[in-house]
Amino acid sequence: MNETRMDENRIHENQSGESRVDEARTGPDRACGKRADRNDRPISGNQAGETCMNMRKNQISKSPAGENCMKENQASKNQADKNPAVETRRCWAQIDLDALRHNFRLVKQCAGSAAVMAVVKADAYGHGDAVVAPLLEKEGADAFAVACLDEALRLRRAGVTKPVLILGYTGAENAATLAAHDLRQTVFSPEYAAALSAAAVRTGVTVRVHLKIDTGMARLGFAPDDVEGAARAAALPGLSAQGIFTHFAAADSEAPPDKEYTRRQYALLCGMVDALAARGLTFPVRHCCNSAGTFAWPEYHLDFVRPGIILYGEQPSPEVTLPGLCGAMQLCAVVSQVRTLSPGDAVSYGCTYHAPHTVRAATLTIGYADGYPRALSSRGTVSLHGRPARVLGRVCMDQIVVDVTEIPETQPGDTAIVFGGAAADSVADVAAMTGTIGYEVLCGVGRRVPRVYIENGARVASMDYLAGTEAFPAQESL
Repeated sequence: MNETRMDENRIHENQSGESRVDEARTGPDRACGKRADRNDRPISGNQAGETCMNMRKNQISKSPAGENCMKENQASKNQADKNPAVETRRCWAQIDLDALRHNFRLVKQCAGSAAVMAVVKADAYGHGDAVVAPLLEKEGADAFAVACLDEALRLRRAGVTKPVLILGYTGAENAATLAAHDLRQTVFSPEYAAALSAAAVRTGVTVRVHLKIDTGMARLGFAPDDVEGAARAAALPGLSAQGIFTHFAAADSEAPPDKEYTRRQYALLCGMVDALAARGLTFPVRHCCNSAGTFAWPEYHLDFVRPGIILYGEQPSPEVTLPGLCGAMQLCAVVSQVRTLSPGDAVSYGCTYHAPHTVRAATLTIGYADGYPRALSSRGTVSLHGRPARVLGRVCMDQIVVDVTEIPETQPGDTAIVFGGAAADSVADVAAMTGTIGYEVLCGVGRRVPRVYIENGARVASMDYLAGTEAFPAQESL
């Protein structure tokens, strides 16, 4: 099958233009409450990862990103570390398009017969949704998920044509906008459904919706026993119920209680689906698997999977991992000044670091306002000329100072990898040292940090939010 287009045997458009899942995929063998032909116990993340890697073995070995990840091709991975800055940018996030393609193809193999709804909320986890989403659509993403209306509209402006689901709240007064741009809106309560229905009827439109069932996150959703409320919402005028879903709270954990919690969440979703079916209400699309669910809980795939963090090459958690992912982001900065510190000299706010001996120090043009956490003060490690350089003293809003005593060739204008490659901390390292998760590290890269896109080691596009150059590249150029 051609991976760069949607599988027409799985998902296609009916005569009214509504996406639907082929009947062969919604039959008894894929019923929500019944497992496929598998053991009752979910396979572990590592087992699933090995299966995905075996399925992708030949393709991975042939892809540029695959070669870099599997063979640690430093010539490409360390490009930013070795080359001086060639532009006026003080710092930037370098995004590897080959790595994004590689990760998506690996995810597609893990998804099996399920369609892929790529999660690109929060500016594609900081990678730039206007570039990432069109690239993934060209690779064969069947749908996209975002958090809010503004994000969905950005995808449409970027040329994305596949279905887009808004996972969060959208004011009911935006019903006409939702319909005009063919967006799917999550409906999560009887009251919200009624308000959205009234707005749709008032403006003469039909809004496509997915019902969210709260099976254990306690954020948004119908209670799993509120069958009556969900049934009324699905039947309201002005609304077209296209899907039903939930979200796993602990699919990225190997702890037995968490595994049982995931099983319970799936059972609650299936109970709602079956109860609504008994009332004559069925849904073209059912989904519940996030990134961890995509590869660690394959028996719960249903019609769509919703990969997020793994698309960008990071793991859902330290304990549930998918081998073969390629990190797509490197955060880079420029050396602005190099100086020699005498013994006893203090560095940065609070004078928390004093040179124990003569130290050669370099100032880098990046700080916590750009997404380099202040919690890495005197802890973080960046990469200069392929070698590690430790952060000295406190991270400032716009600058950091690093020890380059053992890197004598360092000079102003050099490029440092701040995290995500070469001798620098990885995204996972930064998350561990700062007591957070890789998701927050990636999403925390600020909008004053331009995104620079590379392909086969060469720069092919860029986005600079503050300069207003959020160009939407033509898909054929990606």
